Amino acid sequence: MPTPIAEVLLDNAIERPLDYAVPDHLSHLEVGMRVEVPLRGRMAKGTLLSFKDKSSFSSLKPLQRALSEAPLISQELFQLSIWISKYYSAPLGKVLKAVLPPSLRDEKNKHKTQSFVKPLLSLENLRKTCEELRQKHPAQAKVLDLLLLSPKGLFLTEILERGGVSQSPVKTLSKNQILQMQEIQVDRSPIFSHEFFPTKPKILNEEQKTTLEAIEKTYNTFQPHLIHGVTGSGKTEVYLQAIQQILDQGQSVIYLVPEIALTSQTIERFKGRFGGEQIAILHHRLSNGERFDAWHNIQSGKAKIVIGARSAIFCPLPNLGMIIVDEEHESSYKQSDETPKYHARDVAVMRGKLAKCPVLLGTATPSLESYFNALQGKYQLHILKNRADKALLPDVKIVDMRKEFEKAKGFTLFSDPLIGGIKARLEKGEQTLIFLNRRGYHTSAQCIKCSYTVACPHCELSLTYHLGDKILACHLCDYRRPPPRDCPECKADGPLKFKGAGTEMVERALHALFPTVRTLRLDADTTKHKGSHEKIFKQFRSGKADVLIGTQMIAKGLHFPLVTLVGVIGLDGSLNIPDFRSSETVFQLLTQVAGRSGRGELVGEVIIQTHLPEHSTILHASKQDFDAFYAEEIEVRQLFGFPPFSHLVKFSFSGTDATVCENEAKNFRQKLIAQLPKTVEIHPVIPCGYAKIKGRHRFQCLVKTEKIQYVLGQIESLRTQFVKRGDLRLSIDVDPLTTYF
Repeated sequence: MPTPIAEVLLDNAIERPLDYAVPDHLSHLEVGMRVEVPLRGRMAKGTLLSFKDKSSFSSLKPLQRALSEAPLISQELFQLSIWISKYYSAPLGKVLKAVLPPSLRDEKNKHKTQSFVKPLLSLENLRKTCEELRQKHPAQAKVLDLLLLSPKGLFLTEILERGGVSQSPVKTLSKNQILQMQEIQVDRSPIFSHEFFPTKPKILNEEQKTTLEAIEKTYNTFQPHLIHGVTGSGKTEVYLQAIQQILDQGQSVIYLVPEIALTSQTIERFKGRFGGEQIAILHHRLSNGERFDAWHNIQSGKAKIVIGARSAIFCPLPNLGMIIVDEEHESSYKQSDETPKYHARDVAVMRGKLAKCPVLLGTATPSLESYFNALQGKYQLHILKNRADKALLPDVKIVDMRKEFEKAKGFTLFSDPLIGGIKARLEKGEQTLIFLNRRGYHTSAQCIKCSYTVACPHCELSLTYHLGDKILACHLCDYRRPPPRDCPECKADGPLKFKGAGTEMVERALHALFPTVRTLRLDADTTKHKGSHEKIFKQFRSGKADVLIGTQMIAKGLHFPLVTLVGVIGLDGSLNIPDFRSSETVFQLLTQVAGRSGRGELVGEVIIQTHLPEHSTILHASKQDFDAFYAEEIEVRQLFGFPPFSHLVKFSFSGTDATVCENEAKNFRQKLIAQLPKTVEIHPVIPCGYAKIKGRHRFQCLVKTEKIQYVLGQIESLRTQFVKRGDLRLSIDVDPLTTYF
C-alpha cells in the first residue's frame, strides 16, 4: 500500500501547499490538524489541508510531528476559508491565519492550572487538629482556620494571600495527609467577570411575535432574514427568544456585534437570560490566555452561545443552529486594514449556507445592499414599526447653526436650544448624550501669517491638538509632538491659531456653562485600556454622570433609560466626503444616535445642529423615515451604477517612492484593461483619499462590474502574477465600503 501524501499549507509566505509523506507513526493525522514539517534545513509549521495518493514529486520528505491532538479547523470552516480566499482574492494562508489566530496556532499556549487545597478530615477532626497545632505550628493552624471557614476548599493563592503564610505549612499539612493539594484547570474566559440579574422572556407585541414565528419556520434550513425595526422596537428580545428555541433543540448560536463597546451590555442581557456557563466571548482585546480558553470552550461544545465582534464569525462552534448579525449596516464588520478584506455580514450569510441554518440581520437602518436583497426576495424582510413597551420615538429639532452664529456674532459650539435642553435635564435629574464624531480638543493648528497647517510628517493629515496631553497627534500613525512656538514653514513668531472642535473641547465648554455638571467622555482616547468601555457605561448607567460625550461609539445600540436628550454636533462635514456612501453613512449615524433618546418611560428629544438644515438626508433622518431615504438614494445609485447595481473592486498600491508607486498602478491598470471585457468599467489611477500614511504613498484604481464572478477569476490571475519589488505593495479590496480612503 503506497504511503499517503499530505498537502500542508505553511504559515510563512509560500501561498501554495507543499506535499509531504505521512510516516506510519503519524497515520492518525486528520485534515485541519497543525503539523511541523522540514523546509530547507529548518522546521516550519503549517496546517494539514488534505490527503492524496500521488504527487508530482518523486521524492518527498516526511512530516515531522503533530502540533495538535485534534483538528483545529472543521470541514465547514475549511470550506468557508476557501470561499473567502476566492471571493476576496486573498491567499488561503492569510485566510487561515484569520480563522485561527496566532494565539491558537502556537502550541506553547496551554490551559492554565492552579493548585486547589481541600481538607481530608471531617470538620470535627479538622477543628481538633487545628487546636493541637496552634501553639507549636501557628502557620499551619492559620491554614486550617481558613479551611474551616471554607470546608469545600480554597485555591492555594487565596490561602497564601488571606493567611499571610508561605507554601511550607500547606505542603507539610499535605504530606501529613491532613490536606490534599491538586492541580485543577482554571477558565480564564472573561464572561465570569460580568455582573448580571436574571431575567425572564418578555411578552412580545404583534410585530415581534409575527417575526419570531416566521424565523421559527426556517430552523435547520438556510434562510437569511432582515429584521428592520426602528430603534427601541425590541429586536433584541426577538433574538433572545429565538436563541432559546435553538438551544432547546441542542444547537448553538453565533451573535455578532459591531463594536467591542457593545459586548458588555450584550453580555449582561445574555447572562441574565441564559446564565454564564454556556456563553463565550471573542474580541481583539482578549489576552492570549483568555482567547485560548474561550476558543476551546467553544470547540468542545461547552459554550453554546458565542458573542463577539467581526472575527467571531470564525469560531469553531459545533452544531451551529443560527447566526445573528446585530446592527448589520455597521462599517466595522468590514476588515479594511489587513488581508483578507472580508465583510463579516456577508461571510455570516455564507457560513449560514454551509451550516444550513438561518441568518438574522437586524438593524434600524439597513444597508442599501441588504434592503435591496430583501426587496428582491433573497432575504425575508420583517418590519417592526413601533417601539416596544409603547415607548414613543423622540421629538427631533433641526437647528440652523448659521442663525446661531449670527446671534452669537461668531463661532459657538452649542445652540440656544441645546443649552436650554441640557439645563432642563440637569434640573430634572435626567441624562444627556452629546455626539461629535471627532476626538481631541482642536482639529488643526494653523499659522496666522502664512496659513500653514501643522501636518504629520509621515501622513498627509493635519495634527489634532489634545489638551489633556498638551500634544499635537496624528490619528493615522499616532505621531506626536508638542505645539511649535513658531511656524515651521515661515518661521513667524507667535502662537498658532487652533481651529475645529473635538470631544475634549465639548467637555470643557460644558463645564464652563454648567460648573456642577458631571461628564464622561467616550472616545478612542478614553477607551485605550481593557475594560474601559464597561467602566464608563456602568458609571453612566448608574447615574454617576449627567452627560455622556462621545464619538460614533455612543451611536450603536446602547440602552440608557434615563437619557432624554441627544445633541448632535458637527456632522455636516461627513456629507461632503466625495464617496458614494456618504449620505447613507450620515443617515445611519443620525438615526442610530437619535434612537438613544427616550428609550424608557420618559419622552425623548433630539437636537441636530447643522449648517445644512434643508439637506434631504438630515430631514429623512430627523423623521426616522428610512423608506423615503431609500427611495431617494437607490435612484442615485442606479443612475451612476453603484452598489447594489454593481460590484466594486479597489486596487491600492503603496510604497515609499510616489513615482514608482503611481507608475506600477498605471501598468497594472493597463493589464486589467487588456484582460477584462469592455463591459467592465475601469477607473483611472488616482491618489487615495489619504494619499500618504506612515510614510507610504498610496494610489488606487477602481473596477466596477455587474458580474463579479468572472472578474474575480481574472483578478486572482493578475494578483498571483504581481511581483513585489522593494517595498511596493498591492492591496485588493472586493466590495469596499468606501472608494475614497
